[in-house]
Amino acid sequence: MPLLRPRAPDRVDIDGHYGLMDAAEAAGILLAPPTEREPDAAYAALHAHGPILQVSAPLYLVSGYAAVDRALRDPAMETFDAAQLEVAWPGWREYRAVALFADSMLRANPPHHTRQRRLASGVFTARRVAALRAVVAEQVDVLLGELTAYGNGVDLVGRLAYPLPIAVITALLGVPVEDRGKFRRLAEALTGVLEMHWTEADRVRADAAADELIEYFGHLVELRRAQPADDLVTALAAAHDADGERLTADELLANLALLLVAGFETTTNLIGNAVVLLLDHPAYADKLRDDAELATAYVEEVLRIDSPVQLTTRRVARAAEVGGVTVPAGAELVLLLGAANRDPDRFAKPDVFDPDRAGVSPLSFGAGAHYCLGAPLARMEAQVALPALLRRFPDLALAERPKRRARMNLRGWRELPVTLTR
Repeated sequence: MPLLRPRAPDRVDIDGHYGLMDAAEAAGILLAPPTEREPDAAYAALHAHGPILQVSAPLYLVSGYAAVDRALRDPAMETFDAAQLEVAWPGWREYRAVALFADSMLRANPPHHTRQRRLASGVFTARRVAALRAVVAEQVDVLLGELTAYGNGVDLVGRLAYPLPIAVITALLGVPVEDRGKFRRLAEALTGVLEMHWTEADRVRADAAADELIEYFGHLVELRRAQPADDLVTALAAAHDADGERLTADELLANLALLLVAGFETTTNLIGNAVVLLLDHPAYADKLRDDAELATAYVEEVLRIDSPVQLTTRRVARAAEVGGVTVPAGAELVLLLGAANRDPDRFAKPDVFDPDRAGVSPLSFGAGAHYCLGAPLARMEAQVALPALLRRFPDLALAERPKRRARMNLRGWRELPVTLTR
């Protein structure tokens, strides 16, 4: 396949300017170190090229919805697990944050992934998530009540989008309430190594965060062994103690750290992204304020047009077809979830926020064996929080345009300054 067929869209927005962008330029932007730049124009250029772009001999960008969806479900597409890292990256275990993720289900392939996921999945069943709805609604009411003191200006990331999901996931895990405040800083540092590019400074911060989280959960596991409770730390510790083959010591701590970080990081971004979209589209905000039943469709459209997770990666274990192209064994795929959600072959007017569109099915939480365990919980938290926020503060408005975190993968706002009253 040729590296480039330059069939760019007529007009794309590049940092506020209109001009032409071909697929090679788009790939350069998406593969560059992360910035605050919005990726939408690059996604549009890739869609004009086709569902898959070969960037180099081993590397492909996959942007088409059908191609990404199929790759996520294809067992021939593997995550970069510990065994593969041993071959490709000698000494990788010295990078403690990388090792932490590699020991978790995030970077595991079957049968190890199947074993680890089964142990954690009981916490995120539809029945248990539904039972948490009243608890989430109560927590939302408390947080919104605390906002009333900030009528002239408040950061909704710090006061709502972060504290709500951290309260929920720490309760599920069994993390004491008084410890919640430390995890935003640790997650920010740790997830830096989930980007395609990171610096030595990023690595140092991530490794320090990994060490702190491992030490923290090590102490908490010992506490729960002495004082069992109805929480995930107790359950996973018991699984390890009953049979170390079911969950090794490294896997136990790695998965606890992963569940904590993943349990609020994506939900924080989802809620923040949703608030900005609704305030930018006041007619839809008014409709949601008047009818909370619309929240399900609204959240799906937010996930589609502004995904809190923009990409994931896979290694091709054996030659397979992706987007009409035969990709050889050993190739590396960057599956652009955010681009797939804006594929014009799948969605009419893909860059338009339209909660009324039917059949959305965004790929924001992945698909297949690695579909996000916490997706139902994240959706439910946003579905509860958004209409409640709009009802409590009908004059809610942006105080200024928010700024993105300098991340390509985990897309969210650094802060979300709003005024609550006129």
